Amino acid sequence: MSFITALFGGGVSFTAAQDIPSLKGKVVLVTGGNSGLGKQSILDLAKYGKPAQIWLAARSPEKAKEAVDEIEKEAPGAASFIRPLDLDLTSFESIKKAAARFTSEADRLDILMLNAGIMATSAGLTKEGYEIQFGTNHVGHALLTKLLMPLLLKTAEEKSPGDEDMKNDVRVVVLSSAGHQIAPTGGIQFDTLKGTQEKMRTWTRYGQSKLANILFAKEMAKRYPQITSVSLHPGAVNTNLTKPMADRFLFARLLTPLVSRVTATVETGAKNQLWAATSKQGIANGEYYTPVGVSGKGSAYSNDEKLAAQLWEWTEKELEGQSI
Repeated sequence: MSFITALFGGGVSFTAAQDIPSLKGKVVLVTGGNSGLGKQSILDLAKYGKPAQIWLAARSPEKAKEAVDEIEKEAPGAASFIRPLDLDLTSFESIKKAAARFTSEADRLDILMLNAGIMATSAGLTKEGYEIQFGTNHVGHALLTKLLMPLLLKTAEEKSPGDEDMKNDVRVVVLSSAGHQIAPTGGIQFDTLKGTQEKMRTWTRYGQSKLANILFAKEMAKRYPQITSVSLHPGAVNTNLTKPMADRFLFARLLTPLVSRVTATVETGAKNQLWAATSKQGIANGEYYTPVGVSGKGSAYSNDEKLAAQLWEWTEKELEGQSI
């Protein structure tokens, strides 16, 4: 599949209203839940799955509250089990505070949807000095996952309330992109991740971060097989991710109306991650999926087991000593 072809959908049939199963008693956490695909995913999960809790993680408490209020209008009663969670993925301190609060108030975690991300932003650094796209899209999510891993494993070891002969089906869903195919030579340039990487094109830095998302899920599936970890491309979706590019480039602003016409709505775009988070069949641990549920379409780098292991070890070293 070419990069352009991968932007658009196909695959299995999935409709949120018909295909999201009951999530009774389950706990879900979605990063970037205040807008776009994250907000739509929370709406559909709340409306059709009705879990015990959905944690809506967002950098802005005000925007999180607005999102909960808007979801409540479309899914009356949802506000009673949606919990806003302050989370800034560019700050280890913020991530640790979020994880500490979550683990003190939730006794299980069934679905962790690593949905938040940035795209085509200007060169910059996270608070700990990582290239801003890589630091946000990968490092921040990796730390959050590391801190929540004990609870994920605990949940996975417990018996399913619906079937005492089965253990809980615990999943980590990582949003990547077809853009992983434009990662730099070698896939990830580890030596310069602590820095702005300004010599690398903005889109190449984005591709590097999205490749890391795939490799992270793939390696997690190997190291924690009791948890189903997958990555995915949502398709070409009209979300606010493109705003930074439109703000910087005139051509992007001029193309925005056309892009809006040919890209999918968030309702359609959320299908792949909702399918990955809830489908009862067809999920292969460690796989990368294009919409909806299509496997085997990643780049050569995305299937490089040595690179996946190298990224995991690099990340673990960077996160050494971080705890709650």
